[in-house]
Amino acid sequence: MRWRRTALALFIGAAASGLGILAGSNIWVARASADRMYAVADVPAKPVALVLGAGLTPAGEPTPYLAFRLDLAKQLYDARKVEVLLISGDNRTHAYDEPTAMMDYLVAQGVPATRIVRDFAGRDTYDSCARATRIFGVTEAIVVTQEYHLPRAVATCRAVGVDAVGVGDTRGQQYGATWSQGRLRERAAVVKASWDISIRRDPVLGAQESGVRDALSTPR
Repeated sequence: MRWRRTALALFIGAAASGLGILAGSNIWVARASADRMYAVADVPAKPVALVLGAGLTPAGEPTPYLAFRLDLAKQLYDARKVEVLLISGDNRTHAYDEPTAMMDYLVAQGVPATRIVRDFAGRDTYDSCARATRIFGVTEAIVVTQEYHLPRAVATCRAVGVDAVGVGDTRGQQYGATWSQGRLRERAAVVKASWDISIRRDPVLGAQESGVRDALSTPR
């Protein structure tokens, strides 16, 4: 009986601790992103749009969610809200090149290649935000992703030193089940984001790159 009571007490304590961490992480995200999410027409101009990856189809093309993000990035560029698009995605293997697929899509939509900079090691949101400032020297940006992901993305970028605002896609709501699953996953994903920030996890690093600075120094 005593063993059972001890086990129950430990279980209740662990559950309460987990719920506390979850709640605290979500509160941090909500506060850090408050009043920093906009529509394209209303977002304050920044030098750079940071476009986060969202996967490729088996044919190597952007998934619908990623295409929606890229469409928003083009709208920001066309509206002169940004001057450069930093597209950040996964290129862990030669056969999977998310940033190049993103660039090809944007160029086909009329964005000049000279205004696009690829980050080949944006493996997750934290990595993309951290590399934006540590590798590419970005200090201000408009983050582009799906609406439900935007609070965490903005909060994470701010936590690593990027003065970030965000624009979120809502067209993905047409994929009802996928959208709902994504919103649900976000509740837990903020815990990982909080942990990464608390330990200042290093992303994949390397030499600093001048692509963003060079593009910004060149007039349209």
